Amino acid sequence: MTEAYIFDYVRSPRGKGKKDGSLHEVTPVNLLAQMMAALKDRNDFDPKLVDDVVAGCVTAVGEQGGHVGRFAASMAGYGDDVAAMHANRFCASALVAVNSAAARVMAVPAHLMIGGGVEVISRVPMGMVAGVR
Repeated sequence: MTEAYIFDYVRSPRGKGKKDGSLHEVTPVNLLAQMMAALKDRNDFDPKLVDDVVAGCVTAVGEQGGHVGRFAASMAGYGDDVAAMHANRFCASALVAVNSAAARVMAVPAHLMIGGGVEVISRVPMGMVAGVR
């Protein structure tokens, strides 16, 4: 079995999950895109080499809806060819995303994966249902 290694990681700043919290002005997609761009810039790799992006997000509605990982990859300059998928395991979504990325490398169909998560409670309250706030 192939080994999987974490080469680098980026942690976003933390803020209070309030409407006037310190990160309230940053959209979830933009926050994830900033982290992905930082990974790319710090490690100077060709984003076309990324096999897949796995993004964990519990409340995938509103500004975190759609396909937050794919949108973030595009905003971070990874191009239109990098695939992405969404993982929702409630509080363990980001952990499941990282584990899924590692499992893909260990199973050998992938060589370079990005796994992580995003949740901006200031903008999308926990437990929000599509269309209900």
